[in-house]
Amino acid sequence: MHVAHLSLHDFRSYEQLDLPLEPGGNVFVGPNGQGKTNLVEAVDYLSTLASHRVATDAPLVRAGAGRAVVRADVVRDGRSALLEVEIVPGGSNRARVNKSALPRARELLGLLRTVVFSPEDLALVKGDPSDRRRFLDTLLVTRTPRLAGVRADYDRVLKQRNSLLKTAGSGHRRGGDTGALATLEVWDEHLAQAGSALLAGRLELVEALRPHVASGYGKIAAAAVGTRVDVGLTYKASFELPIGAPDREVLSAALLAAIAARRGDELERGVSLVGPHRDDLVIGLGELPAKGYASHGESWSLALALRIGSYDLLRSDGDDPILILDDVFAELDKDRREQLADLVGGAEQFLVTAPVPQDVPAVLEGVRYDVAESVVTRV
Repeated sequence: MHVAHLSLHDFRSYEQLDLPLEPGGNVFVGPNGQGKTNLVEAVDYLSTLASHRVATDAPLVRAGAGRAVVRADVVRDGRSALLEVEIVPGGSNRARVNKSALPRARELLGLLRTVVFSPEDLALVKGDPSDRRRFLDTLLVTRTPRLAGVRADYDRVLKQRNSLLKTAGSGHRRGGDTGALATLEVWDEHLAQAGSALLAGRLELVEALRPHVASGYGKIAAAAVGTRVDVGLTYKASFELPIGAPDREVLSAALLAAIAARRGDELERGVSLVGPHRDDLVIGLGELPAKGYASHGESWSLALALRIGSYDLLRSDGDDPILILDDVFAELDKDRREQLADLVGGAEQFLVTAPVPQDVPAVLEGVRYDVAESVVTRV
């Protein structure tokens, strides 16, 4: 899989851009703030319908414009498809394939697969649980696009239920409003149904991802620090999971029971305390959790292993995702830089950004583009 041509209209700093790309390495070089990351962010957005840099779509639209368009000619198994997304802040984004409109933008998911390495990856180890949940859900939807609808349903139900909890909690403290409590029970069911589907997907993903992350860390750490330490991934739910490999029905019943057990606390606080939105991915380094115990270098090795593991897992599904290495080499020491380059250098296509050419390992050198004030010049 590779992008043969990228077009941007009013995306970030680009008023208009038409850029042919090559299979193999595409290296974008220029000082910070010139528009390098905007290019690779656009490619990743077509894959995930989200930015790895910001939480909302508004910053993606060029100042003064009302919308942005990202379009790419994607070649997969020898066949070409034109993918397009129109980003409309405050409205509904629109997507097209080969100029035919899709009913929902999320139906674009799965047609282009990317794995992004960026300086923000350190938050996967050192950051909040929300960073690791986002990592899991992005990879989950990349592998199984239909789960984007499940995730959207869960977010919608959670928002409605939290609103109702505030209302019901106020009435409960005054000693009445049984109607709100009865309505809350209906939303409990909805939360358990959507939540169990999302939870089942995450649990399966962690099981599939675990050996790939362990293998990636072993290769990186062996070169970087001279030792190999076992890495573990454990899914930490907000309630006690049933023993074994529970199916959706068992998970739904367990989640519903946990919700009932926390009813008083939820009414008091006016927020949902149980469900996938409260879960975490615990990364273990030996016998200890990496967060709080791993050194800076070990944390970087773990973050890289999570991305390499994601790439290897997607490849095992039969796809060769596009690798995006966004200004990551400046953050790494020489050993980790060279090891990462060796591990990903065989990708069908990789996009690299760097402030100076010397930051890019020789194995990743390919077609070079200089970027200055959002003008891209092939060297």
